[in-house]
Parts: sequence; C-alpha cells; structure tokens
Amino acid sequence: MNLPVLHPGKRFTLPRPIGSADAVLLSQLAEREKAAGKLTAIVTADATDAQRLMDEMVFFAPGLRCVMFPDWETLPYDTFSPHQDLISERLATLWRIHHYGHQRQHPEAADVVLIPATTALYRLAPPSFLAGYTFEFKTKQKLDEAQLKSQLTLAGYNHVSQVVSPGEYAVRGGLIDLFPMGSPVPYRVDLFDDEIDSIRTFDPDSQRSLYPVPEVRLLPGREFPMDEAARARFRSRWRELLEGDPTKSRIYKDMGNGVATAGIEYYLPLFFEETATVFDYLDVAGSA
Repeated sequence: MNLPVLHPGKRFTLPRPIGSADAVLLSQLAEREKAAGKLTAIVTADATDAQRLMDEMVFFAPGLRCVMFPDWETLPYDTFSPHQDLISERLATLWRIHHYGHQRQHPEAADVVLIPATTALYRLAPPSFLAGYTFEFKTKQKLDEAQLKSQLTLAGYNHVSQVVSPGEYAVRGGLIDLFPMGSPVPYRVDLFDDEIDSIRTFDPDSQRSLYPVPEVRLLPGREFPMDEAARARFRSRWRELLEGDPTKSRIYKDMGNGVATAGIEYYLPLFFEETATVFDYLDVAGSA
C-alpha cells in the first residue's frame, strides 16, 4: 500500500488493515516523517488501542522513539486525583514534544506520540506554565537549600521522610533526595556547604545510591500552579463562573487554605486565563 503524503487541512481515508497491519503502516509513515524531521501524532479510539499500537510499532520499527500521552484514568469530577505515575508520564510527554519539538536529534525527542481521542479533548495548562515551573541544576553548581525547598514546594512537590514516588523530596542534613516528575528514577543530591558535590540515582526500595549523573531536571509536581496568585485566580473565576454560595464548597475553602483537594484536576481551567490542548504542544513540534 502506498503511503499518503500528508498535507494540513487535507483528509485521507483508508480501509483499516487486518490485525497488526495498521501498526506496520503507521510505523512506515512515522519513519518517513522522522526522516523529514517531523513528529508523527496518532489519535486512537481509546487508551487500549494506543497502548497496542505503541507496543507493536516499536516491534516493527525499533528505531522509532514512541511515547503515549496517557489518560487520567478517573471519571470527570471524581473525588480522587489521578495516580502520581500518570501525572508524571503526562508531564514528561508534554515536555518531550514541546521542548524538543525542533531538536529532532536530541536523545529525549520523540518521533511518535499516541493520544487516545478522549484524552485529546481535555484542556491542559498552557506551554508557558510547563516552561515557567521547570528548573534544572548540575554538579558543582551553587545551590541554596532554603531556596530549593521553596521552589520544590511552589512546583507542587511533597516533603516526605522517605522518597518513593514521583513528586516527592526529602532533606537529611547535606543530602537531598528528589523524585522528579517525568523521571524513571529518583536522585540523591550531595551538598558540600552550598555547592552540589555529586548527583546520583538511587533505588527507592533499598534507598541505595546507584550511578552518578551530571544534572537533574525537575518538571512541575502538578499540572496546575498552587502559588498565591494562582489560588486567588481560581477563587475569583469560581465566583464568576459557578453559581451558589462559594463558602459552602469544600473545594473553594480548601483552595483558600492552599490545599489541593482530591479531584481538583477537573477544575484546571479555573487556574488559568487561557488553557491549551495537546495540539498546542504539537504545533511547536511541527507534527504530521
């Protein structure tokens, strides 16, 4: 089957291939677009189809760097939040397709992003939020411990006694344990006075240090901000857009106290003047 040449605003309809032939066809298409320096975005019917295609495309084209933008796996306005691992994966995917959109040779760049149709419908934080709340540091760099704690708290990280999950950090003397969102492993930062002496990964189960790394990047701990300005905007837009007495709402009162109530993710548009979709992130990447 000849692969269609994709053009903006032009639609191609093909009969669905049998079995895994769709993964073969999409792999060939993605390899062609990769050679042209473009990211391929594939919207699937559901999350199961996206996961199947991701597994099969990597099998048929091992050179493709495939990522999936996962769903929250919760129902709208549920009283519990998505799992931290899912939030971590979502933020990592958005960072890869946005930040490395024009850096196709970068090892962290993606060639294919798979998006379930229902996931693509949800509003997201604008790309400026991801850029503004992400920070990095490297070995031999000066680091103010108090300022780092403040940055981590502002970015939505939780202070714990032992780090085991993404979005957590712990401080023990001159050691700072971090589990950045979007990272597969946590890191241990060893300070010598106010300078970073070393950064090593560690096993969250045994807590043993593993191998050294030169730098660490920390994505936001949540998909929305929780600083004072953002909380004030949330409350103002709540009063503007929602009916009833806001003082009778637990979510409204918790936000005033700086508490992110479980399930707050579905109120994400109240944190921003303007929101985005996953396609706004893809625009920067020059996707096909």
